[in-house]
Amino acid sequence: MTRRDAMAAAPPTAPGTAPVSGRLKSIIGGSTGNLVEWFDWYVYSAFTLYFVGHFFPKDDPTAQLLSAAAVFAVGFVMRPIGAWIMGIYADRRGRKAGLTLSVTLMCTGSLIIACAPGIETIGYGAPALLVLARLMQGLSVGGEYGASATYLSEMAGKERRGFFSSFQYVTLISGQLLAILLLVVLQSLMSEAALTSWGWRIPFAIGAVLALVVFWLRRGLAETQSFEKAKKSDAPKSGFGTLLRRHPRETALVMLLTAGGTLAFYAYSIYMQKFLVNTSGFSKETATQINAVTLFVFMLLQPVAGGLSDRIGRKPLMVAFGVAGVLFTYPIFSALERTRDATVAGLLVMAALVIVTGYTSINAVVKAELFPAHIRALGVALPYALANTIFGGTAEYVALSFKQHGWEQGFYWYVTVMIGVSLLVYLRMRDTGKTSLIAED
Repeated sequence: MTRRDAMAAAPPTAPGTAPVSGRLKSIIGGSTGNLVEWFDWYVYSAFTLYFVGHFFPKDDPTAQLLSAAAVFAVGFVMRPIGAWIMGIYADRRGRKAGLTLSVTLMCTGSLIIACAPGIETIGYGAPALLVLARLMQGLSVGGEYGASATYLSEMAGKERRGFFSSFQYVTLISGQLLAILLLVVLQSLMSEAALTSWGWRIPFAIGAVLALVVFWLRRGLAETQSFEKAKKSDAPKSGFGTLLRRHPRETALVMLLTAGGTLAFYAYSIYMQKFLVNTSGFSKETATQINAVTLFVFMLLQPVAGGLSDRIGRKPLMVAFGVAGVLFTYPIFSALERTRDATVAGLLVMAALVIVTGYTSINAVVKAELFPAHIRALGVALPYALANTIFGGTAEYVALSFKQHGWEQGFYWYVTVMIGVSLLVYLRMRDTGKTSLIAED
């Protein structure tokens, strides 16, 4: 049999998938890029204390930190805009094109910060450059979620879609941990004066270089068959109007199923470090250690839960998160208030993260399975980004506001109620693993 005959006799690849070796290469390439994106995003908050004096007037340290926090918030607000613009771009030009543009914006933003002159050199041009860089990075992160969630979900084979798509959160958490680890390493190798003077530029330069490497990797990625098929169809072009007219239920569904999950994630992980210091009374060092260890274990749980969803379905995991979140959020936070034992605190935080794993491990694939290919990236990205900004991005502010007004427990009830709202959605929705529109591409 000739090589041509053998190729002709080979069974065709299932729709929406690629050969195993190529599929793994594409998934690794997409996941690695997501890690670098989130590393670059979190480096800003990890090194704020060291670079803030470079960009803002030094006469008032509090005003400096507030200014830096405002710039961080500007980047967060840009995420829905990035989801909108980049989602449409990925639907019309391809998942590969969306991923490549996203990492280009992130690389440029990191490079601007790494090379920016200070306020003493160019005056208020320095904070203007910082704002410009974070605007670009906000657009990038907003677009990255939809493009990478869609790409990983479409590239994964039907039988392992939950497992492979879970690596989006694995790499998100990895980026956060690497930013913290780099800070610890530089603190041990450099004096505080050196870090404040010039050492803070190192992580941004590293992020820019890594993003260039990812750009090269993503240029070589294969496009998904789902997009190629959608491109040849007569389906309407991706756009905000098309999304609302043709998929209003799915759009609302993504926002509602995200609301409780993203709030719980930010409450249990990002805010938890501050809670352990301000409420539980642990030292900053102990709180950081608890946060780092629990996040590492949390990261390892994602593919385990994602693989489980391939066997039993997506809905049972989300319902389990909803039920456990409603029942145990208040008791966990209340117990953390009273404990002074680091081991007990670590176990309580880990319990909260195990609960939210039912959402984080599969939320990307669930959203991707709700939409047809021609509008999937936008459908995944935009309602998620809106819910993430409204509920996840404000979690710390709401928590601290409750504390400031003397009713910290109000935040525990707020998280519980929002998880309950999402639970009602989980109970009423179909299991996307069994009704996936990706399988129909």
